[in-house]
Amino acid sequence: MASLNDTIHRVTQRIVERSADSRRAYLDLIEREAENMTERAAVSCSNLAHAYAGATEDQAALMAHKGPNLAIVTSYNDMLSAHQPYGRYPEQMKIFAREAGATAQVAGATPAMCDGVTQGMAGMELSLFSRDSIALATAVAMSHDMYDGMALLGICDKIVPGLLMGALRFGHLPGIFIPSGPMPSGISNKDKQRTRQLYAEGKASREELLASEMGSYHSPGTCTFYGTANSNQMMMEMMGLHMPGAAFVQPGTKLRQELTRAATHRLTQIHRKTNDYRPLGRCVDAKSIVNAAIGLLATGGSTNHAIHIPAMARAAGVLIDWSDMAELSHVVPLVARVYPNGSGDVNHFHAAGGMGYVIGTLLDEGLAHQDILTVSGEDLSAYAREPGLDGDALVWREIGESGDPDMLRPASDPFQPEGGLRLVTGNLGRACFKASAVERERWTVEAPARVFETQEAVLDAFKAGELDRDVVVVVRFQGPRANGMPELHKLTPPLGVLQDRGYRVALVTDGRMSGASGKVPAAIHVTPEAHGGGPLALLRDGDMVKICAEGGVLHTTADLSTRSAAPSPAAASGLGRELFAIFRQHADSAEHGASPVLAGAGL
Repeated sequence: MASLNDTIHRVTQRIVERSADSRRAYLDLIEREAENMTERAAVSCSNLAHAYAGATEDQAALMAHKGPNLAIVTSYNDMLSAHQPYGRYPEQMKIFAREAGATAQVAGATPAMCDGVTQGMAGMELSLFSRDSIALATAVAMSHDMYDGMALLGICDKIVPGLLMGALRFGHLPGIFIPSGPMPSGISNKDKQRTRQLYAEGKASREELLASEMGSYHSPGTCTFYGTANSNQMMMEMMGLHMPGAAFVQPGTKLRQELTRAATHRLTQIHRKTNDYRPLGRCVDAKSIVNAAIGLLATGGSTNHAIHIPAMARAAGVLIDWSDMAELSHVVPLVARVYPNGSGDVNHFHAAGGMGYVIGTLLDEGLAHQDILTVSGEDLSAYAREPGLDGDALVWREIGESGDPDMLRPASDPFQPEGGLRLVTGNLGRACFKASAVERERWTVEAPARVFETQEAVLDAFKAGELDRDVVVVVRFQGPRANGMPELHKLTPPLGVLQDRGYRVALVTDGRMSGASGKVPAAIHVTPEAHGGGPLALLRDGDMVKICAEGGVLHTTADLSTRSAAPSPAAASGLGRELFAIFRQHADSAEHGASPVLAGAGL
């Protein structure tokens, strides 16, 4: 393994120094919690009776205090395809725990909404804050103080970050994330995208569109494109919070079951009464957070994690910002092209070598922290192998060369020498630009602005032919305090159509784009947001706007100092949005994680 890259070392040290006070406060918290952790044998019999009454087969073991008791925090529902397999996990995991002389109980459940269902709908305004609701639900589940370890069942967009944020408040306990894997591949992503654009142009019927979508999203498991859900799984591997190689093994397979068994057994081996105590709050530190960011950059992962990584880090007292991530991006090469950045999906990625290959090649070039505390019992090099079966036994094997150089390349010969995310700044604020999905000749767009306050208004203008020109589409009042920062996924097909017609097109917004956003250049997550008077609130139709990922520019030539901010639209109600008013009021900026819960807790 090569020595660590100087820039990665420097950025990590800067984060460590910036985080010195907050990290110390966090470590003090979990040390106090460990010291104050009540022995179950000393808890009142009435309390214990309530906790054990529903345990049926495990009552005797619990009453005798035999072995550790594991908390299962599940985000199961059977509307969300990725989480549908979790329905059977608790009964299996209880058996696996008994095999290791332990017990397991479902401590609680969390919300698990699907952004794919709510895209373009009112419910999308709850999406980002569902992450903070999940963190709160995780804390409620763990508040019973009956557990020696946490099995965290979550995969999709806000669910993994929310579980980790909540679990880190109980960071004196070990925690392992247990995925369920992607659904089998359906129709090609190229065919799916073509049908979407034809529908946007009125050249395909709704029946044809639905048939295409069902050909892609067709069975239990994670959606197979490389969006936020699968980027979550990548990060858990890079941080060492999975059993090695667990991310992309399909549901319903023997290997999937054996990885779940191994994770359950492993939790019984790393709690505080063992010789290999690995508390979650120690596993998640500045180095593991930097590894998550490196993995995001190296694989062209979801831009949503420019928000989630700072939030997860803050929950552990670690302070990382977009400048850190942009500096890392200059030295971390793009080694993977998974749809929407390439033609193949995560099943093809996994078959070609997957996360084991990515981690191995990054370590070979000194581009990741090897010396992190993982749940596996080894350092990150354990994650440079792939799991398999030798008969019924779970084994890990060396991977070797990439199985598909059009999808996976060594860090010494990457697709591009820099990572997939850029920071753009200027008199319009700070924003993220996903460079991995955009052709380099489109990294710079300078054109008159057309300013909107809803994505529906953009669609209406597109249908009316008003955007058939070089244009920077600005969609404002979409930030966390304005309306919960929804994804603006409906904009991808029409803007893609305009670009295909030969126009220079870009998007600028204080909202989010889909984790699978693709080929149109976009400055997203603009902060300060327009709500409250940010620069986007001062823009007018026709103002010249420049977005340039090459030079890191987000600028208008208009004199904003002479203008008054456009008023924020009234907050919408219905579909539960009014219940989240307090979240909108207290959310902090996108660069800090857009979290009302962390801000409210003084983190």
